[in-house]
Amino acid sequence: MNSVTVRTLLVRGMLAGLAAGVLAFVFAFLVGEGPVDAAIAFEEANSHEHGGEELVSRTVQSTAGLATGVLVFGIAIGGIAALAFCFAWGRIGRFGARATAALTALAGFLLVYMVPILKYPANPPAVGNPDTIGKRTILFVLMIALSVLLGTAAVLLGRRLAPRWGNWNASVTAGVAFVAVVAVAMAVLPHGDNTPKGFPANDLWEFRLASIGIQAVLWAGFGLLFGFLAERVLEPKPVRGPASAQVA
Repeated sequence: MNSVTVRTLLVRGMLAGLAAGVLAFVFAFLVGEGPVDAAIAFEEANSHEHGGEELVSRTVQSTAGLATGVLVFGIAIGGIAALAFCFAWGRIGRFGARATAALTALAGFLLVYMVPILKYPANPPAVGNPDTIGKRTILFVLMIALSVLLGTAAVLLGRRLAPRWGNWNASVTAGVAFVAVVAVAMAVLPHGDNTPKGFPANDLWEFRLASIGIQAVLWAGFGLLFGFLAERVLEPKPVRGPASAQVA
């Protein structure tokens, strides 16, 4: 794949990420803001500090602030996933552009989000000790990096074993190895739960489900949109001439 094609796919990936970010923002606004409001109410009811000036209003946070964060994240994820698509194209099997885009999006959703949150589940922004934010952020980023590296290693292992063991056996072996190493890593890494005692379990559960839903909408939207855009670049349909030209 030449540099011009990679650049074209990168731009289209960022555009697909932007469009997917719009879908994710709508989902986050409709589904995710309720649990966040509940978390803020809990924090205010149990906080010993009163009278603090609000730098950014809650209305701005839940609209412009949320949209900015989700859209910027979508663009960044779209660009990175597009580059991952370029690397995967033709290397993971005889899949078309749409199938490769879907597999890339699925891998991104699992490795970048689902696996890390099994160890470090999402908490509402207003929940937790602010003194541990830095530590929790580092641990979560470390888990993402570890998940991506182990996922890449599992793919390479599967490709290496496939000629001797067959695609099915190689894939199962690589998957089992990935799960085993991730389980060991989760057992070794420090615990990161910082949910205060007494926080309503229902609100926490709703927030975490909403968080999963936002990521699922983002990655699914990207996979579908980018697959369509990438197909137009990599698998252009032949242009049919006039009907008269088809007559012998």
